[in-house]
Amino acid sequence: VQLQASGGGLVQPGGSLRLSCVASGSIFSINIMGWYRQAPEKQRELVAIFTFGGSTNIADSVKGRFTISRDNAKNTVYLQMDSLKPEDTAVYYCYHRQSGRTYWGQGTQVTVSS
Repeated sequence: VQLQASGGGLVQPGGSLRLSCVASGSIFSINIMGWYRQAPEKQRELVAIFTFGGSTNIADSVKGRFTISRDNAKNTVYLQMDSLKPEDTAVYYCYHRQSGRTYWGQGTQVTVSS
């Protein structure tokens, strides 16, 4: 499985960005897919994911501001990020898990600064 993420960039506080991640290869219908992030000198943390049952798990720090969605036909997961704050600055990683294996995308930088 290969993951290709896109959509990061520089945005002012209060702005919006939309991240996309396309999975390719042997994709199983039952999987977990979503987003983690890692800020400088901090541990990687969960942002938002779809669980095996199709429900979502979203970090408290982004609830009400970030929305995760997916297009199963395109094997793509999206992260709509609104009302961005400087503390959202991080490298965002696409995450995919199936059949006991975990896959990571290459990361896309999101910088929130005026």
